[in-house]
Amino acid sequence: LNGALTIGTMDGANVEMCEEMGRENMFVFGLTVDQITELHKTGLAYDDRFLLCADYADYIRVQGEVEAVYKDEQKWAKMMLMNIASSGKFSSDRTIREYARDIWGVEPSNLKLPPPFEPVDKK
Repeated sequence: LNGALTIGTMDGANVEMCEEMGRENMFVFGLTVDQITELHKTGLAYDDRFLLCADYADYIRVQGEVEAVYKDEQKWAKMMLMNIASSGKFSSDRTIREYARDIWGVEPSNLKLPPPFEPVDKK
């Protein structure tokens, strides 16, 4: 975020980031959900919880893609700008506001707190 281009698998927050900024502005590698399901059925994922071995060859491939795009300054800059322009949804302010409202059930307060070096007025 904030201009740093993402290289990652399509899980967790990367899925949401991809929806916001477009897959063409990220470097995606790794197995699909269906491929992971099949791999688990065969038992080949034993002791490779994060599927590092399964994703490694594709990770190397996408690193080559990163290198090629980095050499194309205009394309790299466009991807960075799309990343920045799409990152608002991932603001910590928005996240905290939504957690406060939806999870903790609290609303913002206009109460102004004193600086830490001043005592709190207990009116």
